[in-house]
Amino acid sequence: MMVMTATGEMIVPLMGTPASVGLARTLAASRLCNWDYSRILDDALLIVSELVTNAARQTPNEEIRLQISRDAGGVIIAVWDRDSQYPQAKRHRQPLTLEELDLSSEAFDDNGGWGLHIVQALSLRCGATRDPAGGKWVWSRMRP
Repeated sequence: MMVMTATGEMIVPLMGTPASVGLARTLAASRLCNWDYSRILDDALLIVSELVTNAARQTPNEEIRLQISRDAGGVIIAVWDRDSQYPQAKRHRQPLTLEELDLSSEAFDDNGGWGLHIVQALSLRCGATRDPAGGKWVWSRMRP
């Protein structure tokens, strides 16, 4: 059940499946547009996609949670999953050019591993925090 707090914060339980990514993007877009944050919408939705995808991969077919909130410091996008292990980038941070990507149909899905770097690049700050009740929150703060 989606929860909307008095301050407009949105907390949504989702299943750790690929289909949850699209739903998370739709719900986040609605919340951000309601706050009139369309200027950061594309970047925010990319962050939502990356964080929900990582949580779904970490805890497949288990509950994950998406939280969209705001305070004086900006917008916070956070995703909770049951696994206590913090995410780690699969690739070393480096400049990337199209020539370095293997765009053949056989290797199309092998170009991943850049998600955490993308989140870092688009965020004012980002990180992971253990939840005292179990699991962890991976979060990103953006300036609206």
